[in-house]
Amino acid sequence: MSAHSQGQPSVIDIFAKHAALRAAYEGLTAASPRNPFEVVIERPLSATVGLIEGRETLLFGTNNYLGLSQSSRAAEAAIETARTMGVGTTGSRIANGTFGLHQRLEQRLASFFGRKHCMVFSTGYQANLGTISALVNKDDVLLLDADSHASIYDGAKLSGAQVIRFRHNDPVDLEKRLARLKDHPGAKLIIAEGIYSMTGNVAPLDKFVDIKTRHGAYLMADEAHSFGVLGEHGRGVAEMQGCEDGIDFIVGTFSKSLGTVGGYCITDHDGVDLMRLCSRPYMFTASLPPEIIAATLAALDDMEAHPELRLKLQENAARLHAGLKAAGLQTGEHVSPVVAVTLENIPQAVGFWNALLENGVYVNLSLPPATPDNRPLLRCSVMAAHSAEEIDKAAAVFKAVAEHFQA
Repeated sequence: MSAHSQGQPSVIDIFAKHAALRAAYEGLTAASPRNPFEVVIERPLSATVGLIEGRETLLFGTNNYLGLSQSSRAAEAAIETARTMGVGTTGSRIANGTFGLHQRLEQRLASFFGRKHCMVFSTGYQANLGTISALVNKDDVLLLDADSHASIYDGAKLSGAQVIRFRHNDPVDLEKRLARLKDHPGAKLIIAEGIYSMTGNVAPLDKFVDIKTRHGAYLMADEAHSFGVLGEHGRGVAEMQGCEDGIDFIVGTFSKSLGTVGGYCITDHDGVDLMRLCSRPYMFTASLPPEIIAATLAALDDMEAHPELRLKLQENAARLHAGLKAAGLQTGEHVSPVVAVTLENIPQAVGFWNALLENGVYVNLSLPPATPDNRPLLRCSVMAAHSAEEIDKAAAVFKAVAEHFQA
């Protein structure tokens, strides 16, 4: 006798809602000799080379812009701190999870940006989630660049604020939408990224500052991919464009240029102390382990002590961008450490990505709907640590693979 006939309710498949995703995933993996979402870097041999499938492989998809994930100074700081302070805090920042190191890092970052306040989060994702949801609610309006990162959209959902999207990097469209809100009683917060992680496009933050000033709005800049990369001191796009004073909130991550993990929100607004009491992603998660804080501080020391890394990074980015252009590939207009090659369809992108890996070059495969215009991307991230020879080899492999697919 079945359970249902005995009066027990039938069990509904909790994964049934993902049937379309399952079909797409199975179709993708069936057509590929390897699962593109389960690539394992068995171990890094250096900042630029890793062991994948037992082969030495050039790493052009790690976001390790300054190569500081392999910083000996950061490694030694982490080791010594783990020995003396343990490996975790076991609590959130508002409970037992604030050590002196956490406050030291917040003070150091605030000073680095020339601001009064800093909140450190356990991840960059949580920095966006926690900052946005603490700043706005259902009575307010968020104006988001259409190509915003998933963490920004998720922060918007958590906040409950009304969301209005404006065209990517389009000041005219932003101003038009803000003008329609002149009688809206709530706060208005504009969010833009410094460098967009999928395409490498650079935002016109200076123009957004002018617009927010005219319309009485606030402006938050996510400098995750531009911190340590752009600007005379590495403070990002706002520093490069000379508009730092017009940015109300700066959000970013340690997992790119500093090579560790964690995130931050920096501001001159004194209300940040209230954010610590109402930001759920800050309040209800364990704080960063002390060895990670120590490594981050040491990596920041490295970054400040070696401004030549940023110059080398820009040279390398320009070299790869030019090499891919010369190979006849479609790349973005901006030269930044994120260099994306746009392809026409998913089967072509999957085949191209596999061929690159088999020829010793690892990049990121980015597929719709995560890509801006629903076309697949092969996303490269350049490091200061890359040699000219490594960049030229990667460009040559791209060219050879492209010629194979065109044959």
